[in-house]
Amino acid sequence: MTQTLSLQQLEQRDNFVGRHIASDGTGINNDEARAMLATVGAESLDALTAEIVPADILREPFLAIPPSRTEFEALGYLRSLATQNKVFKSYIGLGYHDTIIPPVILRNVMENPGWYTAYTPYQPEIAQGRLESLLNYQQMVIDMTGMELANASLLDEGTAAAEAMAMAKRSVKKNKSNCFYVDENCLPQTIDVVKTRAEAFGWDVQVGPADEAANADVFGALFQYPGKNGDVRDFSAVIEALHAKDALAAVATDLMALVAIKSPGEMGADIVLGNAQHFGVPMGFGGPHAAFFATRDAYKRNIPGRIIGVSIDAQGKQALRMALQTREQHIRREKANSNICTAQVLLANLSAFYAVYHGPIGLKTIAARIHRLADILAAGLQAKGVALVNSSWFDTLTISVADRAAVLARAVAAEVNLRDDRDLGLGADTLGISLSEKTSAADVQQLFDVILGAGHGLDVYALDAELVARGSASIPAELARTSAFLTHPTFNRYHTEHAMLRYLKRLESKDLAMNHSMITLGSCTMKLNATTEMIPVTWPEFGNLHPFAPADQTVGYQKMIGELDSYLRAVTGFDAICMQPNSGAQGEYAGLLAIKKYHESRGEGHRNVCLIPRSAHGTNPASAMMASMRVVVTDCDEQGNVDFADLKKKAEEVADQLSCLMLTYPSTHGIYEQGVREICDLVHSLGGQVYMDGANLNAQVGLTQPAFIGADVSHMNLHKTFAIPHGGGGPGMGPIGVRSHLAPFIANHAVRPIDDASKGNGAVSAAQYGSASILPISWMYISLMGGNGLRLATQNALLKANYLAKRLGEHYPILYSGQNGRVAHECIVDLRPLKAASGITEVDIAKRLMDYGFHAPTMSFPVAGTFMIEPTESESKAEIDRFADAMISIKAEIDAVIRGELDAENNPLKNAPHTAEVVTGDWNRPYSRQQAAYPVKELGAHKFWPSVGRIDDVYGDRNLICSCPGIENYED
Repeated sequence: MTQTLSLQQLEQRDNFVGRHIASDGTGINNDEARAMLATVGAESLDALTAEIVPADILREPFLAIPPSRTEFEALGYLRSLATQNKVFKSYIGLGYHDTIIPPVILRNVMENPGWYTAYTPYQPEIAQGRLESLLNYQQMVIDMTGMELANASLLDEGTAAAEAMAMAKRSVKKNKSNCFYVDENCLPQTIDVVKTRAEAFGWDVQVGPADEAANADVFGALFQYPGKNGDVRDFSAVIEALHAKDALAAVATDLMALVAIKSPGEMGADIVLGNAQHFGVPMGFGGPHAAFFATRDAYKRNIPGRIIGVSIDAQGKQALRMALQTREQHIRREKANSNICTAQVLLANLSAFYAVYHGPIGLKTIAARIHRLADILAAGLQAKGVALVNSSWFDTLTISVADRAAVLARAVAAEVNLRDDRDLGLGADTLGISLSEKTSAADVQQLFDVILGAGHGLDVYALDAELVARGSASIPAELARTSAFLTHPTFNRYHTEHAMLRYLKRLESKDLAMNHSMITLGSCTMKLNATTEMIPVTWPEFGNLHPFAPADQTVGYQKMIGELDSYLRAVTGFDAICMQPNSGAQGEYAGLLAIKKYHESRGEGHRNVCLIPRSAHGTNPASAMMASMRVVVTDCDEQGNVDFADLKKKAEEVADQLSCLMLTYPSTHGIYEQGVREICDLVHSLGGQVYMDGANLNAQVGLTQPAFIGADVSHMNLHKTFAIPHGGGGPGMGPIGVRSHLAPFIANHAVRPIDDASKGNGAVSAAQYGSASILPISWMYISLMGGNGLRLATQNALLKANYLAKRLGEHYPILYSGQNGRVAHECIVDLRPLKAASGITEVDIAKRLMDYGFHAPTMSFPVAGTFMIEPTESESKAEIDRFADAMISIKAEIDAVIRGELDAENNPLKNAPHTAEVVTGDWNRPYSRQQAAYPVKELGAHKFWPSVGRIDDVYGDRNLICSCPGIENYED
């Protein structure tokens, strides 16, 4: 007999929860879940949870979050918030410009899971597409800035400027100054971030006229080109004077302006940085955008962030990889140059593709049009007696008007935003106008009406004819760009949509992303990034808002962020949230600064020791270093737990100087440690604070809370736990939650202050809400899941990790387990015994997994010679089994090597990955082509071919090439 379901049961089946956790929509009551529970030997999800999570921190359902919405309902409600935003034409500028993202790039990259669900290219053989795009990005930056080396992007312009300051300090040898000079014409948010970073390091910042920089005792200086008021000036003389004092010069600039004006490299700059947003990325209320960062070859060992380099593969074929990885914070820890863990890869790709699509001629056309419209606007205003503050410009004019209030009223009526320097706290009764790619002749005509009122008699085309006749001097002749740029074939081939579409598809097909197979990276939580969650990102009401738009135009954004704030407080148990940090590492930094300032407010600024267990997340020591803390590492016991005795001993030894403990929970060893509350109590008893790294929050949501456990502050990786996609290595978001006593010390913003207890504090990121345009993704995820769904997701993450550990544990040692022999949301497979017996390394296994169609798990972190594996809640049993079967098959291959049935050196593992070119070419290997490429029969309909063979890392670092290969490579 067919069962008749109630309305409530039908509604339950229609919710999103079951789709996210790969069930049939009725929650956990399905055959797949029962089979996994039977395999791990648990009666129910609740019973399994009780076996894993220590009883003193496990809570009954507690999340005060509304029930789950359907996808239709959630989108409808969020649309109602979005429509409360007012999208005016923005002429505010200050580093943010309205842009046109070419539709072929919007649809095929920004909205394409093949691009946005990929991970950082740590396995380059299956990431050649995004690596090529990032190399294009680096070449674009090198060409535009006139420098010799560029990285693959940083978080935003403000933090890039702060990194430039730190790089200058560590690069100068004889100069012992502790002061950094900042041009007063720099962007105000950049000055804010630089001051915050300098204060943490104990350095001074002097802000003043650019000409005075070399007269000060400084180790470096930062200039803005063009300046915030639009002025275009030559810094060659002051840079030369700084060099004479062994000081470095950094120049913040704009890519679109550099199409028309002389490059900073030609002025002698040592570092050039800026925001690549102007090349085809939406403003998004402040981000995410890719910051660019370029320098001279002499400083390549000091440059922060990731660098893409050219190497060769096992067949001698050109291949790309991340170069100089030994500089990274995971490896160097507290000795790292920076705590940077995230590039803005997806956004860097968007900007690179924008340059590829338009090419040098297209960019010159766009830039010339923007500049011509600025000239026309200036000519008309000057003809009517309006005074210009700046005598030179590319796209920005700063004006003084007698009837300021009337002008602003007319602007609001016309739905136009000018840069109101008084409102933005810039201290002058001036208005600014920054034109953009979207500005039209009709817009300039409208601006005449707004600024001059009706009856001015100006005509755009008549003014244009006058300018054509007499020429323009708004860019001084000596500062006009004469050097070539984007001469590489890549920037001169793909200017039709067909050509561009096929280029994008060709690159995408070289990359393995989540739309192909599960990615089991431990600690990185590669979960479902649902399409519904992604849709609002490109709504103009979220994507086209300037971060400094008036508050009454951002009401919907504020409501959405406020609701997300309340959700995150419910999840974590904290009293306040700072939404500003735009990466997990930025969150660590912001949290540590809050702790530092809290101690200082109590007259205990001498507390500067940060205890960090060996099991902590890799960025922790580097973040502590950036906060000028002294790192003391504590041991772990043989079971992978924090060694309480060692922690207690070291904590008591530094009790008077103890600032905080940085604790990852569950640990990076993949276990829920016992006694975590005792650890927190110990630190608090000695006057310290507890920072809980949020990398593994996906194992806590709905079961317990950082604040309930005893933490004072924690960051939340929205790109992990809360479903923002990794984007090939960025974007990310890392807001922090704090207890009430730390709330006055979290980051705020000088340009757009947030009205809370932290008002007056400096910024850690350029925009007040960091990468605000991706916050709707996490809002959607939480709204779709609801409180019960979030708890169920966490329990499923625990179930699936234990199921996978059970299957793999019959073939590989599981290094650590917690109480009752259970793991948490991830497990560590120990490959060291197999290496000792067979000579097969963890790298060999990682590369061999590519032949099976899988990305390797996290390799050799946190323990060398291991895999850290996390299946997440959103993978189905079938996909988990497919991965387990691949690992088991690889184990059989290793056993064959041990038995001598496969050659110790010439075998499928040592030669992996196998490209189609290798398999279909001359074959003289002592194993079959089928074993090489189709080791399991299921690959017949699901084969992913790596585009290059195993890459030679040593060759790449010894022969460092970080720009696009020469033309001859393309002619071949």
